[in-house]
Amino acid sequence: MTSKQRAKLRKLGNTMEAIIFIGVNGITDAVVKETYDALEKRELIKCSVQENSSLDAKEACNELCEKVYAEPIQVIGRKFILYKESRNHKTIDLDNL
Repeated sequence: MTSKQRAKLRKLGNTMEAIIFIGVNGITDAVVKETYDALEKRELIKCSVQENSSLDAKEACNELCEKVYAEPIQVIGRKFILYKESRNHKTIDLDNL
């Protein structure tokens, strides 16, 4: 992924609401499944780490990226943006950003 593509994904992600929330239990199997499913449908998602979580956003982002094979796009405060090209539903054309 080029830096220009990454910048466009950051811009798209900044306007999104978080749809994955990581709480006190951290990265559970349920969170991994929800994240994987959301990325298959949308390709780009925003996640939020709740204040009561033992993980910070960077740790949570790295762990989720490893488990769902996604790319980290941006980490800001308690939120982070992930991207994973969907095999089934192409929603973002990186070549035309």
